[in-house]
Amino acid sequence: MADVRSLAEARSLREPGKRMRSRLLDAAVELFKAKGLAGVAVAEIAAAAGAYPSQVTYYFRTKEALFVEAACREVLYVARQAEAAAAGARTGSDYNRRLVETVIGSPGLALFVEALSLTRRRQDLSPLVERTFERLHAEGDRAYAQVRESRGWTSGEDAATTARRFWTLALGVTLREGATEATVVEAVEEMVALLPHKRAVPRSAALPGDA
Repeated sequence: MADVRSLAEARSLREPGKRMRSRLLDAAVELFKAKGLAGVAVAEIAAAAGAYPSQVTYYFRTKEALFVEAACREVLYVARQAEAAAAGARTGSDYNRRLVETVIGSPGLALFVEALSLTRRRQDLSPLVERTFERLHAEGDRAYAQVRESRGWTSGEDAATTARRFWTLALGVTLREGATEATVVEAVEEMVALLPHKRAVPRSAALPGDA
């Protein structure tokens, strides 16, 4: 009984900490989207979250660590939004376009690109980025495999490769868009053109590994 009580007490102590971390992340990501990493102060994040600056450093150590975690969380939100937007697509081309239009130009993906640049100088932050890529690829693999199976699409390659190609292209196009005068519309069209087209085939004609 004492063990059960101590476990409940430990959980009750952790919950306020989880809520505070979430509040800090929520406040930080909106400020980072609006002003970028350099334009936001720790005190500003704390004030927006109803916290103290010392709580930012307690939970995240540095502003840069908070930025990377916020960016990683945000790009996973973008991925889920893209999956939901594309779920109702009936053709491969429509599926591609819905995914791309949701992802390209999104502030969350732009933050993640900036976080990747930051982690080149801060290797201590790279494990979180690596885990985020693993989740992006795994969730993309799962989502595409399910849609491909239900629609009878074939692309000649496995779903995992397709998911990785999508995010590699999205990051590259976003980086180029940010470094040039390319518009979001131009970036969307460029990426749509680069993605392989999916075609429907009769179930009996699908080869093992195709869908």
